[in-house]
Amino acid sequence: MALAEIVGHEGRVYAVDSDPRARDEVASAAAAFSQVLAVTQAGEDLLLPEAVDLAFCRFLLMHVVDPAVVLRRMRLAVRPGGWVVAQEPITSAGRVGGVPLTMPDARHPDVGALLPALVRDAGVDIVDAWAEAPAGVGPGPVTEYLASLTEVDAGDDPVVLPPLVTVLGRAPEHPGDERTPRAR
Repeated sequence: MALAEIVGHEGRVYAVDSDPRARDEVASAAAAFSQVLAVTQAGEDLLLPEAVDLAFCRFLLMHVVDPAVVLRRMRLAVRPGGWVVAQEPITSAGRVGGVPLTMPDARHPDVGALLPALVRDAGVDIVDAWAEAPAGVGPGPVTEYLASLTEVDAGDDPVVLPPLVTVLGRAPEHPGDERTPRAR
């Protein structure tokens, strides 16, 4: 939604998801702000009809079969000098009442710990990277956010959300500057 607002009616946003229901929900909401094209694809199969200025994912790589392949596909989707931005958690670093969080359904719950190297290995120049981990105790925004993501009610226990690692990268400007992505 935020990206559609930034792009505005003159721009275009591709809403890509392997689940048509999730894709359509986002595309429908974003259409109020921008031209939205809904695409059903797995991240490993990402192929857009045109080069884009930004390829962005959040909480995606933890669920795919091969995060490195998805990041390489994102890199190929952007124009020279375009942005690749990924945000992924280090789930096991989160705590509720001192107990580590787990996500048994996620294939790579701690992919955030590898994210900078994965982005670099995809042939993207890292511009910046950081991690954030909000914390709180008792009712409040941190416990509400945890409940919205996981349906876990922390009650009055202390909560440290899993660090969310953000990596901002740019594709090389000139074709001759491109590095060969490292195979994994």
